[in-house]
Amino acid sequence: MSVHQPQEAGQRPSWVDDELLPFTSRFIELHGNSVHYLDEGSGPVLLMLHGNPTWSFVYRQAIATLSDRFRCIAPDLPGFGLSTAAPGYGHLPAEHAQVIAALMRRLELSEVTLVLQDWGGPIGLHAAQAEPDRVRALVIGNTWGWPVNGDIHFEMFSRMMGGAVGAELIRRVNLFVNVMIPAGHRRRKLSSAEMQHYRLALPTRERRQASAIFPRQILRGRAFLQEVQDGMDALARLPALIVWADADVAFREKERLRWEQTFPHHSTVVLAGAGHYLQSDAPEEFSDAIARWRLALADAPEGQLAR
Repeated sequence: MSVHQPQEAGQRPSWVDDELLPFTSRFIELHGNSVHYLDEGSGPVLLMLHGNPTWSFVYRQAIATLSDRFRCIAPDLPGFGLSTAAPGYGHLPAEHAQVIAALMRRLELSEVTLVLQDWGGPIGLHAAQAEPDRVRALVIGNTWGWPVNGDIHFEMFSRMMGGAVGAELIRRVNLFVNVMIPAGHRRRKLSSAEMQHYRLALPTRERRQASAIFPRQILRGRAFLQEVQDGMDALARLPALIVWADADVAFREKERLRWEQTFPHHSTVVLAGAGHYLQSDAPEEFSDAIARWRLALADAPEGQLAR
């Protein structure tokens, strides 16, 4: 597939390497969007949500490890990966959350463990608040779920990358893929083939608009993030595993401590030296932490952990 050809809805393009992504590509129409997702294995459901500018590909090693014990479902948000957004889709976090909630309903998922990282965090939490009876537990990677306006760390990033110049660089030279993905891997360097799977998923200026929207929404999406925060009390009863990369330039110890205070029934695993894309940077430790915790949760006596 040429980098200048548009993504064809409902089709797995030829540039996807079957050895790097040895799973069946599935497509479903949700709110007019053609949504690509992986659905591998059987057992307790792990619904794995990606952020910017990644797609389900970022979870491929975790899926390979976990799918012998769990049903691993990893969708691509509209406009990312192999998903195609409907005409007029704005790529806003609230729209993405509606798509994820619709996916849970369409697939009739229950007892779901949401696996959250980056923008997958607030998007997944908002979807969980819409479908609370479907969610059993949370795995919280490096992410957040509240407004950050006024925090200079996030203010600077959002204004720089979400401003006119930053957005233009994302659209013109695929800045988030070419700079942020390598920067988000601290333990290992991605191969050229792996990088191509991120570049070819966002090959044109038009496709990169989805990636350009997210940075500005860190601040402009305050109302959405406030809704997520306001609904957190209803989810605080859930058991949570906090898997945290401590070499992330985006999310700090400060955010991890806030998650620990939010979810009283939590366990924490810190991945020393891992970067922002922890599921790809430290896939074995990431997967092992989830497997041990989720299987122990399944064996816990009824009532030991809040539901």
